[in-house]
Amino acid sequence: MDTKTTLSISEARKKIFKIADEVQKVGIRYTLTDKGSPKAVVLSAEEFESWMETLEVAKDFPNLKSDIKKANDAVKSGKYKKYATLEDILKKEGYILTKKTR
Repeated sequence: MDTKTTLSISEARKKIFKIADEVQKVGIRYTLTDKGSPKAVVLSAEEFESWMETLEVAKDFPNLKSDIKKANDAVKSGKYKKYATLEDILKKEGYILTKKTR
């Protein structure tokens, strides 16, 4: 459910506690206007944090969509089986000691 409600800031001021409760529901947000122009958006703190995390991921992985496609293609073709495992990389870097044989 994605519900956006638009209210003037004056109207929102009268209903701020109701708005604060309403935005706790998933997908509900309010756009507050001043003289008909959007000025602010009210959404739950949880949803805000989720958007911030999404933006961080988008910044850290700018080619995420193509990276996911490449990974899916590698899985379908079996090419991934030739990739080094995390354990292999950790051993190579000295973080995992290999068992000594006698």
